[in-house]
Amino acid sequence: MSGPALHFRVAEQGKVFALAGRHDEALRHYREALRLAAHQGGSDVCQRHYAWCVLESLERSGAHEAVISFCQRVEAHYQQQPPTSELGLQDLAAHHERHGLALAKLGRLSEARTRLESAVALAGAGRLPLSERVLGWTRAGLHVDARRITLEQDRHAYWVVRPDTVRPDVAVALPPVASPLG
Repeated sequence: MSGPALHFRVAEQGKVFALAGRHDEALRHYREALRLAAHQGGSDVCQRHYAWCVLESLERSGAHEAVISFCQRVEAHYQQQPPTSELGLQDLAAHHERHGLALAKLGRLSEARTRLESAVALAGAGRLPLSERVLGWTRAGLHVDARRITLEQDRHAYWVVRPDTVRPDVAVALPPVASPLG
């Protein structure tokens, strides 16, 4: 097959579904893209990107506890194998940010603040403006809720899956899942 690898094409279809709000199908496609990338020798960067897409669909569908659990696993990995590159350090900071925002959306502001402070410290001042903004709100005692955070996420181009980043022209859909009889 010429052109983009199958894992990329399947992931792009997941993004098409995500943009349509069909996160169940998006997640199915991202997970298959991850499996294919691992099998086909896809780069770590590809696999990291697909995992990030999974996190976004989980977050957009309101599965904040699943986001927290995923981020905790990534953080535990980095605790066992500390990042040795700038990319690794930024990846860890980004997971702390996503973890903190998920906590904030659940109303667990004290925990969120700790995680966001850690994200900013790891990334460096000015590199995670959304985290800095939410921290500013919490420090000022302002009301922070999921809707307000989501509006800021949109404003800061926080999401990786956006209409301007998706290539529907190369997307390949997985066969539909068979429905159970009955």
